[in-house]
Amino acid sequence: MTATHTTHGSTTTVRLHLAFELGENEWKLAFSVGHGQAPRLRTIPARNVAMLLTEIANAKRRWRLAPDTPVVSCYEAGRDGFWLHRFLSAQTGIDNLIVDSSSIEVNRRQRRAKTDRLDAEKLVNLLIRYHNGEEKVWRVVRVPTPAEEDQRQSARELLALKDERTQHVNRIKGLLAGHGLQAQVNENFPEQLAALRLWDETAVDEELQQRLRREWARWQFVQQQIRVLEGERRQQIRQGKAPQIEQVRTLLQLRGIGLNGSCLLVRELFGWRHIRNRRELAALVGLTPTPYQSGGSNREQGISKAGNRRLRRLLVELAWGWLRWQPNSGLTRWYQARFGNGRRARKIGIVALARKLLVALWRYLERGEVPEGASLCDWRIKLGIRPKPAAAG
Repeated sequence: MTATHTTHGSTTTVRLHLAFELGENEWKLAFSVGHGQAPRLRTIPARNVAMLLTEIANAKRRWRLAPDTPVVSCYEAGRDGFWLHRFLSAQTGIDNLIVDSSSIEVNRRQRRAKTDRLDAEKLVNLLIRYHNGEEKVWRVVRVPTPAEEDQRQSARELLALKDERTQHVNRIKGLLAGHGLQAQVNENFPEQLAALRLWDETAVDEELQQRLRREWARWQFVQQQIRVLEGERRQQIRQGKAPQIEQVRTLLQLRGIGLNGSCLLVRELFGWRHIRNRRELAALVGLTPTPYQSGGSNREQGISKAGNRRLRRLLVELAWGWLRWQPNSGLTRWYQARFGNGRRARKIGIVALARKLLVALWRYLERGEVPEGASLCDWRIKLGIRPKPAAAG
């Protein structure tokens, strides 16, 4: 039983609080109806939703609550994703929250007790505080729709495949470097391998050759998958009519923004999130500053890195590309004037430029404000499509 304060006074609301501690094999459930009592703890097999509903009904009987008493629940964002949230939200009388685990307060002692039971108890206490009006005890994650979540799969798969391709290339080059050899990893690698000679003019050992060929075969398989995904992406951008495709085309009109950058920005951020201001935008990517001030100590700790790591890496790459392809833009002039001198200053300043570029791209999509001094081009050129000449008047 909790007191809820409104503009019309305070009302008493009875509800059941439930916190999850999700594990691979089992889930910890912590039930409570308010402060001042020990939570009711239960353990169920992971992903057993039938037993979960049974435990909720048992908890209501334990506290003599009506069967239709509302239930508020929460769990930390992580590997289990959003399916449990959708299941709970589909049940009558259950209101679930997914919270950002990095926003939950923790004890700063170097050694502290930490178990699933303690985590579940703390989470349910924070849930009670949150529904009593303390909204800043954590940050709530915005849950995408199944369609919005599904649209991110191709972009993430392409990033994962490219990272895997780099691993294969580095492994092949490392094996060759250990024998004083060097070769280009491409379609002609088997011919290069056969022609390589060691320091004594002998061929590469047979076992090593077989291992290199198998590694190259894995590289070739990944390379083929990348080509298929990139081909499908180009086809979607050429012929698609969805709002997200239009956003990709709009970003492609800016010089310095290519297919990879525009697709990832739209799929991961601009295509489904509702952004209120530039501070919220920077926080989503983890590009917000983290000042530290205590007594006489006052310093900057760098960016938070609490947001989407894929976008953060991309934006730094886009910032370097922006300096090259948009030399006359206002952002480039600002960067050169403030960080143009010194190698270390340039590396620090590129993060600030990435944050400003992100805000500029958001305003460009939302309001149609072209970044100051930026040059535009036809998006079809970046897809290899020759624009049709304008008809003579």
